[in-house]
Amino acid sequence: MTTIWAETALLPTGWASGVSVEIAADGRIGAVQADMPAQDTRVPMLLPAPVNVHSHAFQRAMAGLTERRGPDPTDSFWTWRQLMFRFLDRLTPEHIEAITALVQMEMLEAGYGASVEFHYLHHQPGGIPYDNIAEMSERVLAAADQTGIGLCLLPVHYQYGGCDQRDLTAGQIRFGNRMETFQRLHAAASSAVASAAADTGIGVAPHSLRAVGMEDLKAYGSAFPDGPIHMHLAEQKAEVDEVRQAWGARPVEWALDSMALDHRWCLIHCTQMTPQETVALARSGAVAGLCPITESSLGDGIFDAVRWMDSDGAIAIGSDSNIRISLSEELRTLDYSQRLRDGTRAALASPEKSTGRRLFDAVLAGGAQASGRETGRIAAGCWADMVAFDTASEHLWGRARDSALDSWIFAGDDRLVSDVWSAGRHMVSGGQHIRHAQIVAAYKRTIESLQGAL
Repeated sequence: MTTIWAETALLPTGWASGVSVEIAADGRIGAVQADMPAQDTRVPMLLPAPVNVHSHAFQRAMAGLTERRGPDPTDSFWTWRQLMFRFLDRLTPEHIEAITALVQMEMLEAGYGASVEFHYLHHQPGGIPYDNIAEMSERVLAAADQTGIGLCLLPVHYQYGGCDQRDLTAGQIRFGNRMETFQRLHAAASSAVASAAADTGIGVAPHSLRAVGMEDLKAYGSAFPDGPIHMHLAEQKAEVDEVRQAWGARPVEWALDSMALDHRWCLIHCTQMTPQETVALARSGAVAGLCPITESSLGDGIFDAVRWMDSDGAIAIGSDSNIRISLSEELRTLDYSQRLRDGTRAALASPEKSTGRRLFDAVLAGGAQASGRETGRIAAGCWADMVAFDTASEHLWGRARDSALDSWIFAGDDRLVSDVWSAGRHMVSGGQHIRHAQIVAAYKRTIESLQGAL
């Protein structure tokens, strides 16, 4: 039994002082007691560590390579996407493992305790499966074994190039599986997950309404009854137009009418919704998986977080393209986008909670739901996913409790993260991952081998 003692900690009942947290040998929290004398490992400020609910790890290696405009004067998500397809054709299983390890390390150093990998790069260039159909999934698992991050693996079902069921292009073909092949891949990945760390989970992800057939989408909830189930939804205007023209309804409207959305689902982005769709989807019980840095980078639009949260909708945070991995900046960007759109301040605060506290509480609960992981609370029985902050920093000096949380999000950055535990594994100490040097060295070798890929 390991014991962590915090001067102040955020518990399910609120902030408490002199908190002793016992971590059992299985990585779960054994007991929590407040008003205890200082003991063992001491930290000034301890909180639950959120889940990063949406990551395409391999895209981290593209960061900074897509900021030039080509011959098309209207550069957009769709031109970026073509560059991404060209890039991924160069990636080997060894590359995927090294890039994913760096991403997971950076997530931990940013304060995340676990990651959900929306994993769609399955096959060899040309679309031929590896001899082991779950080869790429196993590389993601191998990266998690290096980094110690809690992982929920989501093998992605990607079948078509659009709602008209056109064939996949050269870049997309490494993603592609018919339903029968995908079920075989999912079963192989599930077997690999069963041999991984005890806190590793698996779900499923139909990529989008564009990429999976209508009848298969309608049956997803029953075909994969345990969840979690994640899907991109209503990210771009062109996507909305394509679905409406092909299927006679807007994406959110069609999904609500046809897919039995409930608490098992996490819908990613949802940046192109009407007010009525926003309220209806929030009330379905599904989580909105938001990636504000990537949504800004790709020009996706602004999620209506004010209306969604006022309708009791659940939210979670992800880093998506991993162009920048920063938990505090994701939360700050989400709130600032609402302020810029509406001309307000503290847009996501409530009468009871400050902006930072309301956002942090929301992504803790939403991340636990979306990942199917027993986390998000410093409470007995939960996985010991926790983050400690350096309150000696000038950014937190003289701040306490909710004010310290607000200062981290709006005035500081992830350098304030001092320690992170994932299922009791103490992976970040003194602000740095315990295997930082070797993971970075392997990533640098990978980048050298990919020079000229775009």
